[in-house]
Amino acid sequence: MNEMILAFQQAFNEASVMTFWEAIAVMLALAYLILAMRTNIWCWSAAFLSTAIYTVLFWNVSLLMESVLNIYYMGMAVYGYWLWLHVPTTQQSQQYSVSSQLMITSWSLKTHSIVIAVTSLVSVIVGYAMANYTSAAFPYIDAATTCFAVVTTYLVAKKVLENWLYWVIIDVVSIYLYFQKGLMLTSGLFILYVAMAVAGYLMWRKKYQHTVVEQDKVSQQAISV
Repeated sequence: MNEMILAFQQAFNEASVMTFWEAIAVMLALAYLILAMRTNIWCWSAAFLSTAIYTVLFWNVSLLMESVLNIYYMGMAVYGYWLWLHVPTTQQSQQYSVSSQLMITSWSLKTHSIVIAVTSLVSVIVGYAMANYTSAAFPYIDAATTCFAVVTTYLVAKKVLENWLYWVIIDVVSIYLYFQKGLMLTSGLFILYVAMAVAGYLMWRKKYQHTVVEQDKVSQQAISV
């Protein structure tokens, strides 16, 4: 009986520690998303700290690819900060550029179709390998969310407008995954993420449309001269 009580107390203590760090990671992740919606460069600092915590949390609950993904996120946080801070030469030479940071762009439907097809194929391959050679839980779902998140994080760093639409799908699938592994705070965060991803898309689209209008004005002025 004493052994059972001790085991229960140990499990409770471990869960309390996980919940504490999960709460910190959630707050930092939320800060990242809010700042990213506003295209604030400091979003990458919040992202770096949040993903560092999640790397350990996901490893402890056997979501191996999610843990590896967060290591990638840490690297992308550094890359994203650098990229947003340095304007490409092609943008620097444009007279309509009113910002010292990278501008929002939009990819064609054809380009996104290729990205989705290739990423889906890679997800199946990775999921198969995880199902047969690792102890990962939900290998195919884990692989799919990981592979698409890798690609989508790159789209965020490049300020591609449609990244938010990718996140809506990824977040919906992730809610199920995290709920099944008992990460309740993170599940709740991702429910909020879905709504915020939609809001982020609308905010970025408005800024993108404003940029397009400014481009048209400059083009018309150049023609008239």
